[in-house]
Amino acid sequence: MLSRKKILLCVSGGIAVYKAAALTSKLVQAGAEVKVIMSDSAIEFVSPLTFQALSRNDVYYDTFDEKNSKVIAHIDLADWADLVLVAPATANIIGKLANGIADNMLTTTLLATTANVWIAPAMNVHMYDHPAVQKNIQTLYDFGYRFIEPSEGFLACGYVGKGRLEEPEKIVSLLTNFFEQREFGIPLSGFNIMVTAGPTREKVDPVRYFTNHSTGKMGYAIAEEAAKLGANVTLITGPTSITPPPNVTTINIESAQEMYEQVMKRYPNMDVVIKSAAVADYRPISIHEQKLKKQSENLTIELAKTTDILKELGQKKLHQLLVGFAAETNDLDVYAKKKLATKNLDLIVANNVTTEGAGFGTDTNIVTIYDKFLNKMELPLMSKKEVAKNLLLKVKDMLKDVNG
Repeated sequence: MLSRKKILLCVSGGIAVYKAAALTSKLVQAGAEVKVIMSDSAIEFVSPLTFQALSRNDVYYDTFDEKNSKVIAHIDLADWADLVLVAPATANIIGKLANGIADNMLTTTLLATTANVWIAPAMNVHMYDHPAVQKNIQTLYDFGYRFIEPSEGFLACGYVGKGRLEEPEKIVSLLTNFFEQREFGIPLSGFNIMVTAGPTREKVDPVRYFTNHSTGKMGYAIAEEAAKLGANVTLITGPTSITPPPNVTTINIESAQEMYEQVMKRYPNMDVVIKSAAVADYRPISIHEQKLKKQSENLTIELAKTTDILKELGQKKLHQLLVGFAAETNDLDVYAKKKLATKNLDLIVANNVTTEGAGFGTDTNIVTIYDKFLNKMELPLMSKKEVAKNLLLKVKDMLKDVNG
């Protein structure tokens, strides 16, 4: 979504300027066209030549240095940008903007632009918390400027606290989401989507359990992307090491029975259910209260079938759109179509977990998506976030058909 987008990066002076260089590189790699304005203080940390090499464009820092005599540079740049990003933004530059001061190339351009302006502050934690700085931030917010909150951590001054410039990868992700929403709107706004993710654990004794290789990465990617598209997302997740995505209601469970109870309780209020969790098919009939000791002979543990959550959802389906997953090792097409029919699904996402790049724990996947009419969409190797986006756009189209 950043391809050919015109990003004007305004760099003010602080140690975080080195991150602005990395940010320039990330934006260019994402397909954006980047032009850079630097303050005099920023030049003290990193030379304009660095940004020129990374952006492949001239760098601007002198209001009176007109590189093209046919235009006025700060007006031309102000009109050129699709979005203006101030990163890092010091307390000084924030104060100048809030009070309409235009005394250098950076501030005169910012006052002249009508594009969206995003500001990413970076400074000492006490400076950031100062009432004057917070007042200036609120003033700019009221003007329509938007802020990328600084993160917490070790600061260059030696303090630990809020004030670190957000990481370049996160800033690029935020810009991508902004342009996606501007181009496509918020396609899932108002819809309630439930996503299940991760493995379940079926307890044997206080120290042992049965589980599987699922890491939850696919389900978490779906939940995160659905929230970005405006949905009200509930994520019901088995044990994983992944941080829950923002703007998502996360419910942690362990066993298949807990998953069943949480899913069924919320099912009536959902518009879409995406069952990507790898739920255990069997559980031990008896759970031992004490640790089982090693025996001289073989150990037999009797198992009972767990409730087939997906099948029951299909049987009780009213208005809901139901999406299942089929992780197979052979005969992918046969098993996916069978599951689609027997469980009354609207869509099924199938993958062969033995294929390189498509198994549990990877950051990528190779899937085929079938609908209930047996139309299929084959997706090549791509990140799980890209798979999630493709799936959710398919869901959006189906919801549009259902709701007219």
